Amino acid sequence: MRGWLERGWYLGGSAGILLRPLSLLFGQLVRLRQCLYRRGLFYSGHPGRPVIVVGNLTVGGSGKTPFTLWLARALAARGLRVGIVSRGYGGRASAPTEVSSMASADQVGDEPLILARRSGARVVISRDRLAAARQLAAEVDVIVADDGLQHYRLQRDFEIALVDGQRRCGNGQLLPAGPLREPIGRLAAVDATVVNGGASTGGEYAMALVATGFVDVASGARESLASWRGRRVHAIARIGHPARFFAQLRSLGLDPIEHPLADHAILTARDVTFQDHLPIVMTEKDAVKCVGFPAGHRVYLEVEASLSPEDSERLLQAILTHAKIDAGGA
Repeated sequence: MRGWLERGWYLGGSAGILLRPLSLLFGQLVRLRQCLYRRGLFYSGHPGRPVIVVGNLTVGGSGKTPFTLWLARALAARGLRVGIVSRGYGGRASAPTEVSSMASADQVGDEPLILARRSGARVVISRDRLAAARQLAAEVDVIVADDGLQHYRLQRDFEIALVDGQRRCGNGQLLPAGPLREPIGRLAAVDATVVNGGASTGGEYAMALVATGFVDVASGARESLASWRGRRVHAIARIGHPARFFAQLRSLGLDPIEHPLADHAILTARDVTFQDHLPIVMTEKDAVKCVGFPAGHRVYLEVEASLSPEDSERLLQAILTHAKIDAGGA
């Protein structure tokens, strides 16, 4: 079903035509919800600290987690105390919960766990990101909301939309006939658009995901990119756009046997066990789900978001100015 939908969204299949009536209904609901928030009939609030929202317009991966890591580190480098709020998709926590680096992905979700381990920032998860932000507000100077573009309950001072540079907005239609969560015109309202891969245009900021090495899932030992060149491997990707991960492995000289899984799908030991005993390469998002699995040669590819020095400085200055953040006084 997911394959049929994505073919329609990005390759012009029948889904975009057959599901158009449902998209029209979905669009009416989206616009009604936006209107109710604008008129104050749905409650929204501000935590009292500048809020930077990172999100996207489409379903599926666009590089939000690596970019959020980059942004948190860049703001911290300016002397700011950074907090991150996230929904905690896939975790069991209900009330606002601070994420420990020692937590399990089943408890807090895979993406918040990665953010807690690698960002150096405090991370709080909750379905109500306003409540999560309020819990952080007394302890931080700025709050980054991961995947919060459509979470209008949390008022924001700066919006950043991530766009997949290869697939962009697909056929430009709303769910389920297309991949859009909101009408494509919503992009014109955000404060910055960051394009992950592909060509950026106009005032967009260009970002790339740069591989920095392989990390053994069990031991945490690092292995160089060069040491894996030419190797036949099983490649597992439980992300929104698995093809990008497989293409990146091939660009690094690996020969991957592809095993795409649906984004946020449950990962079991069977999914990462193969009879031929070839090594297994996965995303970091998958690796945090493998705690307690039987032993095996599994590594994940560590990637970092990278922006040019010019784009980095231009984006950070836009954030600090627009959101009225005094980095010098932090």
